[in-house]
Amino acid sequence: MKKFLTTLLLLAAIMPAMAQITHTSKGAVDQNAEKILKKAADKINAGTVSFTVTMVNKDANKKETARLKANVIYSKGKYHVSFNGNEIYCDGTATWHWSKETNEVVINKMSESEDDLMNPASILMNYKKNFKCKFIRQETNGDAIIDLTPKKSKSYYKIRVIINANSGIVQRMEMHNYDSSSGEYIISKFNGSAKASESEFTFSKDKHPGVEVLDMR
Repeated sequence: MKKFLTTLLLLAAIMPAMAQITHTSKGAVDQNAEKILKKAADKINAGTVSFTVTMVNKDANKKETARLKANVIYSKGKYHVSFNGNEIYCDGTATWHWSKETNEVVINKMSESEDDLMNPASILMNYKKNFKCKFIRQETNGDAIIDLTPKKSKSYYKIRVIINANSGIVQRMEMHNYDSSSGEYIISKFNGSAKASESEFTFSKDKHPGVEVLDMR
């Protein structure tokens, strides 16, 4: 379950019915996908945002195997996630994962080699570098669908992103794995003008007396 959540952060926030494709010397650029992805990236990186994410794991037969709800505060590469007596803090360089049940915190260093989904905005901010983007369609409710195919080998072959074309808010993400399992991330209660101090993104040992620290950096 920890890996499932991290994969999200993991994270974590399209136009005419027919995509217009412009071909360049470096390959195909889907202009509709680019326009909407940029709008979503600007939305989530404009300041501090907060949202609730419901994560659902499904096996190869599309049967639900796990469900978890988490509250997220995100600010330009920094984030704080709360779920089921656990807290994950990230200041952009390191992560702290604290468990209330064991009163133990594990510290890890952020690495460029980590999966793209570690950072909630990484997909949106680095889509040109890491993914091939394809506009699929726009629904009548304004939600547009874009498929992201990783340029480098991953455990998943596609991420489907559903973004409201009017607001630029990510509604849902679906990660499709090679083993036919999948993960769905449903975004709700999105607040684009949330407030948070710098202390929100770092673990305070003073506030957790007796905590056991496992520093893996």
